[in-house]
Amino acid sequence: MDWIGAPQIAALLILLQRGIEELISRSNTARLLAAGGREAGADFYAVVAITHLGWIAGLFLLIAPDAPVFWPLIGLYLALQLVRYWVIGTLGRHWTHRIITLDGLALVRHGPYRLVRHPNYLITLIETALLPLCFGAWELAAIMTAIWAGVLRYKIRLEDEALAPRAGHTAAKHVEEQELGGRRAEQQDGVQTAESE
Repeated sequence: MDWIGAPQIAALLILLQRGIEELISRSNTARLLAAGGREAGADFYAVVAITHLGWIAGLFLLIAPDAPVFWPLIGLYLALQLVRYWVIGTLGRHWTHRIITLDGLALVRHGPYRLVRHPNYLITLIETALLPLCFGAWELAAIMTAIWAGVLRYKIRLEDEALAPRAGHTAAKHVEEQELGGRRAEQQDGVQTAESE
C-alpha cells in the first residue's frame, strides 16, 4: 500500500483518539445538560468539528506517505498528549468539546488552569502546528494553525461570555473563603466546570 505511510498512520490514530474522546464528551455533555446546564455557541460547534476533521484529513491526504519523520518532534508531540490529558483529567466529568455552563459552580482554578486561562486551546494550537512539522509539512502546519487560531479566538469569546456570570461567583467565593480563614478552599478546588476543545 504505497498510499499509507507514517503521516497516514498518525492521522488514523488521531482520528481514533478523538473519536473516543467524542464519546466521552457526549456522555459528559448529556450529564451536564440533565443537571440543568446550558450550552452556548451550539451553532458554532460544527465549525470547530469541521476544522478539526480538516486538519486530520490534511495530515492523511496532503503529506506524502514517504515523507521524512522527525522523531524528536514525534516525541515532543507524544509528551504534549500528557499535558492534554492533564487538562481533561482536571475537568473530569465536566470536560466536553462543547461550551456547557452550569450555574452555581465555581470556575476551575487548579491544575493547568492555574498557569493558563484556556490550556486546552493552547494545546490544540501547538498540536496543529507540531504534528505536520513531524513530517516536514510546514505549509500545512502554518495554514491549519492560522485557521485554528481564528476559530478558537471566536470560540474563546463565546466561552468567556457564557462563563462571565460564574466568574463573578468565583470571585465572591474567594472573598468568602478569605473571610472564613480559608476553611472552604478545599471545597472550591473540588468544583469543576466545562471547557471545550
